[in-house]
Amino acid sequence: MLAHQIPHRVRMVDTYEIAPEVRHMVFEIPDMERFDFIPGQFVSLSEPLNGRKITRAYSIASVPRSNQFDLCLNLVHNGAFTPHLFEMKPGDTIEMKGPHGAFVMKNPLGHSIFVATGTGIAPFRPMLQDVLSRDKEHQFILVFGVRYDHSVLYKEEFEEMASRHPNLKFLCTVTRPGPDWKGNAGRIQQYLFPEIGERRDFDVYICGLKEMVNDVRDRLKELGFDKKQVIYERYD
Repeated sequence: MLAHQIPHRVRMVDTYEIAPEVRHMVFEIPDMERFDFIPGQFVSLSEPLNGRKITRAYSIASVPRSNQFDLCLNLVHNGAFTPHLFEMKPGDTIEMKGPHGAFVMKNPLGHSIFVATGTGIAPFRPMLQDVLSRDKEHQFILVFGVRYDHSVLYKEEFEEMASRHPNLKFLCTVTRPGPDWKGNAGRIQQYLFPEIGERRDFDVYICGLKEMVNDVRDRLKELGFDKKQVIYERYD
């Protein structure tokens, strides 16, 4: 059996809310010294619930470090799996397989735009942490859209990244802003396509709900982007 197909019992180390009904979770793999993966990949978590085994895939929200990995999950109230994860406490265990997936940065790297909605931001957190630590040549733009201003996940972290790395631009927008929101309002498409302008030298990485991903892909195709320049992962 291939290494990524071997199940491991992973232990929750920490869990905390980063926005209403969104949690950042930290897990460790006791039977591994080091868990290596490529930023952007995902793990599969499984557990028998209500008499049947449920498996769900979640993007890893951290860069490789020892035998730990992080996830960023929103609660799906009538979901088959996230309510169980939200009830877990540090010390509880669950089955994990991975890493899986090819939603990773291209090699060689080029100028890149990252487009995310909601918890679709999860794979971009480690991608940017990794690439900014080793690439000063290329331009990186993160365009992140959420419904409410209290749900701009990792906002301070991305702002701090952009302040330290002149080659990163961070744009976030809110579709239903509250009265205190001073930033961009509206859908991400309003801010993404002006950033692209007449340029066609970007690789575009897209992660989020199907409707947004499909719309952005269609518009990029109309603009003449090659399909190899558009890398995407849909969450539903």
